[in-house]
Amino acid sequence: MKNKLAKLKYLPNSFEILEDGDHVICAISGKKIQLENLTYWNVNEQEPYFSYIEASKKRENNNK
Repeated sequence: MKNKLAKLKYLPNSFEILEDGDHVICAISGKKIQLENLTYWNVNEQEPYFSYIEASKKRENNNK
């Protein structure tokens, strides 16, 4: 399952794997995020973020 995009459902403190894969794509930067490194996401938007920087950018854009 190397280099396969996963499909996830983002929950408040975890995520559920809907389709097997090894990574997702950051909604802001487009960077590949290995599932074992995924720590930032938005439950309401159902989006993953590469790091706190991208998550902050999304929050800033939503507050405008």
